[in-house]
Amino acid sequence: MAIMDAETGAAFALRPCETGSATQPRRDNRFQRLLSSAEWSALPKTVRERFSAAHEVGESAVYRGRMTRLCMNVAGRILAALARLIGAPLPVDLNCRDCDAVVAVTNAAKGEGQIWTRLYARKNGFPQAIHSMKKFAGPTGLEEHVVDGTLFGLGMTLKLSVAAGALYFASDDYFLRLGCWRATLPPALAPGRMVIGHHDLGEGRFLFTLTLTHAVFGLMIDQETVFEDMEARHG
Repeated sequence: MAIMDAETGAAFALRPCETGSATQPRRDNRFQRLLSSAEWSALPKTVRERFSAAHEVGESAVYRGRMTRLCMNVAGRILAALARLIGAPLPVDLNCRDCDAVVAVTNAAKGEGQIWTRLYARKNGFPQAIHSMKKFAGPTGLEEHVVDGTLFGLGMTLKLSVAAGALYFASDDYFLRLGCWRATLPPALAPGRMVIGHHDLGEGRFLFTLTLTHAVFGLMIDQETVFEDMEARHG
């Protein structure tokens, strides 16, 4: 089976995931190190396996699902539209709701982190592709880079937590990079507090949640997508 990236035209060739093989799987403990032992142990086994599975450079874990909820207020729609100027790191519009979605998580070269590619089908028009990179760096130990060019970069630092058996990624601050110069955005210029949740649903399925809340504009974006464990592939 192959999945086509509508933006780049690249095809993802898929093969069955080997996390359930008889041999002892290799582990990637980078997410685990960001939590206490008690927090990590409180996560369901399937969540721990998803966030500790080790893959070779160029190998991807692939998840297929469907966006079941997407709500935006006026400020959220304006922000999502403006985000298209830097690669659309947010769902562009409500056309993605009740449509299929695919996420591929690929280990980057040189141990730099993980490349996250999200493909959201739309009722009208081409699917939306969102690319970002998670780097295990910075003051909190984890950063999400939505733009990571040679001269310009934009991202946020993330803090991990566990509540009611779910794993949460919450924005701590946002930063802008120009060449070698990097600055933290003041709260007045930040888009709001983003919280992403990973909730296990059993039988190889999980719920992805995303909320973006602003001190002035309130809840701007509220997204839910149900995914299922699918396959892994070699590049």
